[in-house]
Amino acid sequence: MRVLLLSDTHGTLDERIAERARGSDVVVHAGDVGSATVLEALRARCPRVIAVRGNNDVSSKWAASERTAMEALGEQAQVDLPGGGLVVVHGDRFPAARRHRRLRDAFPQARVVVYGHSHRLCIDESERPWVLNPGAARARSEARAASNSSRRCGAGASKRCVSRSSGFSAPVQPRSG
Repeated sequence: MRVLLLSDTHGTLDERIAERARGSDVVVHAGDVGSATVLEALRARCPRVIAVRGNNDVSSKWAASERTAMEALGEQAQVDLPGGGLVVVHGDRFPAARRHRRLRDAFPQARVVVYGHSHRLCIDESERPWVLNPGAARARSEARAASNSSRRCGAGASKRCVSRSSGFSAPVQPRSG
């Protein structure tokens, strides 16, 4: 099973990331979607798109014609995957200090917790649940490139998942913490 993780598109979906949705079994967007067109573009490539609302997914920042789609986004979602459950939140409700500990404490039953908000690519597999941030899928500058993460989970995945994370246009280094 191929899972594409992304966050913080802020209304613009990098075409290279959109193409990664093609062939994915599920796309998980960790908030700050910014536009219904982002969700539509993802759904055109992968019919199973799970998305949550971020702190910038507010009526004043979405086109009036798209607000119904924004209002349909919950604050958290869970996806059952081979090997365990994935919980997705935006992360803004968890202060940066000790964020990973707070996420693990809030969702101890999950195999992995995915969040966004910080715009920093992070893969923390130091303990369970794993805590992943795919980084911002919308590049703000050459110094901070668009990024995403792809996880492949299959039979026997209760022990192992393989991950691939990518930055486009400029290198993005995974961080923990």
